[in-house]
Amino acid sequence: MSEQVPEIEFEESGSKGRYLYRADGAEAEMTFSKAGEKLIIIDHTGVPDAFRGQGVGLRLVTRAVEDARAAGKKIMPLCPFANAQFRRHPEWADVLKG
Repeated sequence: MSEQVPEIEFEESGSKGRYLYRADGAEAEMTFSKAGEKLIIIDHTGVPDAFRGQGVGLRLVTRAVEDARAAGKKIMPLCPFANAQFRRHPEWADVLKG
């Protein structure tokens, strides 16, 4: 029997939003602000110790990249973690705000 991996959730309210990962009573999040119609600014990624080393932070950023790509948006990763992920993933250059 295979384990179900929880989906990344998306919440949006006005000019702010966040991506969430919830499992076993813990919650990881990546927050962002919208700057106009075509730019999102990732400002924070928080991953509790319970999820460390499991790729949860990367999954949060990857979901934002996929969503931005699908919507024709750009991302400005001000969060140090998200910024580091963009440096490690040159294939995301199409959504990186230069």
